[in-house]
Amino acid sequence: MASISAAADRAPFFSVVIPFYNEEAAISDLLTEVLDAMEAIGRPYECLCVDDGSSDGTPETLRSLAERPGSPVRMIQFPENRGQGAALYRGLQEAAGEVVVTLDGDGQNHPGDIPRLSELLESSDLVCGIRADRKDSWLRRSMSRLANNVRGWLLQDGVSDAGCALKVMRREVVYSLIPLKTLYSFIPAMAAAAGFRVVETPVRHRARHGGRTSYGLLVFLWRPFIDLIGLAWYRRRCTLTPDDCRSAAARDATG
Repeated sequence: MASISAAADRAPFFSVVIPFYNEEAAISDLLTEVLDAMEAIGRPYECLCVDDGSSDGTPETLRSLAERPGSPVRMIQFPENRGQGAALYRGLQEAAGEVVVTLDGDGQNHPGDIPRLSELLESSDLVCGIRADRKDSWLRRSMSRLANNVRGWLLQDGVSDAGCALKVMRREVVYSLIPLKTLYSFIPAMAAAAGFRVVETPVRHRARHGGRTSYGLLVFLWRPFIDLIGLAWYRRRCTLTPDDCRSAAARDATG
């Protein structure tokens, strides 16, 4: 595990949010990479790890890391499995940093890309990764391509790979989000509907490290479809503005 700085003793500038579900094998290596990437940035940070009711050793592994003296790791535990969207949304609501980073707990995202994405916030509000060389099966890539094409046509969010979990956003963007089963995929659409600036950039992608995907073919198709219909309605009626979200963030920051 990376050496721990005094990051946990100061108010975080960055919050890294990672949902985990039965991914014990990936945790140690992934969090080592996350902490190394954040230490390289050199700003105070926290790492919020949300256990989504895992049945393997995930909770124990996360707890042991969170309980280390000075650790920037914070653990949030669900008593039962509620789904990735619920775990992600809870982590986003708990995040205290001015900049929020999201990535998956399976190790497929490369934390080493975080510093480069965070630099792009100088001219944007939300930076989304594009998995340029995906290490997934042909079937999964094909399903994702279909979902992205349909989503992009209906929501016009200007994003080509909304399902990439690696995203970096200003904290106020969180206040434009509503809880969805497939939250990762619709963060760009909700942010764009509220008037935030959304950009994309290629990122690295790796084969899964431990655990197994929770999404089969039918789940992969019908869950996003239901959320897509709801988001199309929401996007047409959304009256939020970036200033509304900034005001909400400021109110929370001052208690």
